[in-house]
Amino acid sequence: MPPLELIRDGAVARVWLDRPEQHNALSVELLAAIAETLHALAHDPGVRVVVLGGRGPSFCAGADIALMKASASASFEENLADAKRLAGLFAGVADFPKPVVARVHGNVLGGGVGLVCACDVVVASDDARFGLTEVRLGILPAIISPYVIRRLGDARARELMLTGERFDAAVAERVRLVHHVVPGAELDAKVDERVQGLLAGAPHAQTRIKMLLELWGEVGWEEYRAALPRTLAEVGSGDEAREGLTAFFEKRKPGWQAKP
Repeated sequence: MPPLELIRDGAVARVWLDRPEQHNALSVELLAAIAETLHALAHDPGVRVVVLGGRGPSFCAGADIALMKASASASFEENLADAKRLAGLFAGVADFPKPVVARVHGNVLGGGVGLVCACDVVVASDDARFGLTEVRLGILPAIISPYVIRRLGDARARELMLTGERFDAAVAERVRLVHHVVPGAELDAKVDERVQGLLAGAPHAQTRIKMLLELWGEVGWEEYRAALPRTLAEVGSGDEAREGLTAFFEKRKPGWQAKP
């Protein structure tokens, strides 16, 4: 049975991690399926927003147990290959050119937290439990650390990485790991609300916003500021901006606001 399910809902692609008995732990097969699916969706002009969720009792409980057992007896080269494959997953989510919404519930541990941090908007049910638990297994959250630090900041990331302690959804919201926490019965409604908010934005502008946010983390203050006039001019002179302004003055919705 495939470890991932893709459901197309108009302009929305719902990607479900589908290893419920294993709490959607990240197996080699699941990593490959996510990477292949995201690559296809990135090049599909009909897709505006991706929603990433998990079937069964958990969003994602981190690394697959079989992989962790195998790593203890694997060679350095084998562990390096596995680590690079894992790095490709998080980079693929973080660098995805369209908005990605995480639908989070249940256990969210290790790599599951990394997935959350790589997404753009995160909605969690109040039953979700989080943890950067690697240190308690004698390993470390190395691959996911750039995304965790970017989301939480050094101080919060440092404490949670070093202790490996678990925490609830209220704490996750307080440390800004997630954007919204709602009762489980309201999770899908809140996700759909955020999807609708994203569909109201212009797709090319959203891609450029994500690029700007990446640039902010990569270059210095002066270099970032120097890039902004050209970026604004490029976007402002495009067809999408002309359509947006025309629609505003004509008091109508712009063409990109298609139903999901």
